[in-house]
Amino acid sequence: MRLADACTIHTGYTARGRLEPAAAGGVLAIQLRDISPEGIVDPERLTRVQLEGLAERYFVRRGDVVFRSRGERNTASALDERLQEPALAVLPLMVLRPKRDVVTPEYLAWAINQPPAQRHFDSAARGTSIRMIPRSSLDDLELDIPDIELQKRIVAVDALAERERELAQLAAATRRKMISLLLVERANSMRPKTRQERTSK
Repeated sequence: MRLADACTIHTGYTARGRLEPAAAGGVLAIQLRDISPEGIVDPERLTRVQLEGLAERYFVRRGDVVFRSRGERNTASALDERLQEPALAVLPLMVLRPKRDVVTPEYLAWAINQPPAQRHFDSAARGTSIRMIPRSSLDDLELDIPDIELQKRIVAVDALAERERELAQLAAATRRKMISLLLVERANSMRPKTRQERTSK
């Protein structure tokens, strides 16, 4: 199924200059820098900006997906229940609004981040200094979209696999630290004692 048939697609808000944080009030804004390398958007870290007269299509909510249309990582992120109020999506982010009877936000983001979709973007990317994915490439992206229940199971298994990877990394780091401490302790025990250390006994 084409991505354009599974969701509505909008460009993010085009800022005319640097978006300065609002002293008071304002609207939440999601910018490219607000998405972690793992594709997580933390609403607690979002800044507010003072803008008025913004079109509704620029705002994202829980259940929407944002896509990085520029940069080396052209990945998608699903917004979860932590986003308690609408937030302004700023270019180069694109807004993907899934048709909920067709695809879940989590599966849509997962599918876009998989190698087949990423190869599609690789072949369509433009720009020499800054990589850019054209809107037409998003529209024409072909995705395998199973039934909703299978989508949920795929996302759940992927989350478990990611958690397993994180725990494995943590275990490896802890093991390296323990070995390092043991080696330092061993090296100290083999060091020739100084005169002061010998006479202090």
